[in-house]
Amino acid sequence: MNRWLSAMQELRRYPSAIGGLAIILFLILLAVYTVVTIPYGEALDKWRGGDMWRSTPVNAGPVWLDRVMGGDKPRTRIIHSDDAQIEEAAFEGGRQVRIPLVFDYDNSEFPSEINLFLSTSGGDREAFIRLNWHTPSGEVIPLGGQRVARSDRVSISQNPALEGRLGMVPHVGLFAGGSEPGNPQVAQGQYRLTVDAIVFGDDAKLDTELVVYGRVHGLAGSDFQRRDLMVALMWGTPVALAFGLLAAVGTTITTLIIAATGVWFGGLVDATIQRLTEVNIILPLLPILVMVGTLYSTSIWLMLGVVILLGIFSAGIKTYRAMLLPIKHSPYIEAAQAYGAGNTRIIMRYMIPRILPVLIPTFVTLIPTFVFLEASLAVLGLGDPVLPTWGKVLNDAQTQSALYNGFYYWVVSPAVLLMLTGLGFAMLGFALDRVFNPRLRTQ
Repeated sequence: MNRWLSAMQELRRYPSAIGGLAIILFLILLAVYTVVTIPYGEALDKWRGGDMWRSTPVNAGPVWLDRVMGGDKPRTRIIHSDDAQIEEAAFEGGRQVRIPLVFDYDNSEFPSEINLFLSTSGGDREAFIRLNWHTPSGEVIPLGGQRVARSDRVSISQNPALEGRLGMVPHVGLFAGGSEPGNPQVAQGQYRLTVDAIVFGDDAKLDTELVVYGRVHGLAGSDFQRRDLMVALMWGTPVALAFGLLAAVGTTITTLIIAATGVWFGGLVDATIQRLTEVNIILPLLPILVMVGTLYSTSIWLMLGVVILLGIFSAGIKTYRAMLLPIKHSPYIEAAQAYGAGNTRIIMRYMIPRILPVLIPTFVTLIPTFVFLEASLAVLGLGDPVLPTWGKVLNDAQTQSALYNGFYYWVVSPAVLLMLTGLGFAMLGFALDRVFNPRLRTQ
């Protein structure tokens, strides 16, 4: 115990150890915060996409990055009918409803899209709506009318007739303020979308939600399915740490026990272990994982099991064997045999603990190796299709040609987290190596 305490005290002498511990602590706190605030089931539902992201812009960059670069890209504006001053006029069998959806637009860039979401309830028949767009200059642009089902969406940005009248895409033309199509400029001011509706039934109700999509979103941006990338970046942290830690613990402990068993019993047992190790060393890990993922399953837990299984008879067995051979003939081992200690007790209590301090740095630096392995499999398209991970984000970015289209944030964010993970464990591992390895210790 005193040796461990002195080692921890000596660790404070190394700035790299302090920096590495700070990075690892940050990742652990982020993992705990993620699991607490976004439960596993909720994270899976969010990553599947769907209507929960209907108000998120497509391929939007982070807000903070745009502000740091001095930009003024618009953020998404959501105007709901609950906040509007609704006018109603009853007639026999129904009501006329006017819903003004008012908002201010003060950005210098155009929005990326405009959608109107509608839902009706309690009506005898389908409602009918007519839309009019009011600009700050007082111009009224009719957007047409249609019947409304129980839940409906009006894609104003994808209205070809409106695009033909405006001479440009609707989400630009509606904010251009009469400027030339070749050089449109944003007309800042107050805009209003008036929804004139006829609903049938005494209890009929119409809810509307106008979404003027921005070009930036949140801390990490969004992807091609409107998903907030922050979900994957946050949940990728506990997944990466768990995969790396479990794989490192599984391979290190099993390898160490097998190596110690071979050294202690010697003879045929040791020879068999060495031959299995030599055969396993030449087996390529990544191609085997690719084959398993292609032919059987890409479950992250299956991949973890295969990694541990192939890592049992790794090259580390020969290293541990060389370290354990002198210990086998130590006087205290002979003393343990003399008072009747069994084989298991000698291996687990007297041999393995002697080399644990030297193996701790190797164990720490092994964790990011498996983190990168999991990310590599996901980038190759063999990641778990259910879990949101850093590698899955990179795979989606590659599939959608994110770098080619200028969506650098999509690649940089998970890459930075991967590099931070590797840097943190490497800095701590190198410092631990100096503390526990006498040959590297400086006076």
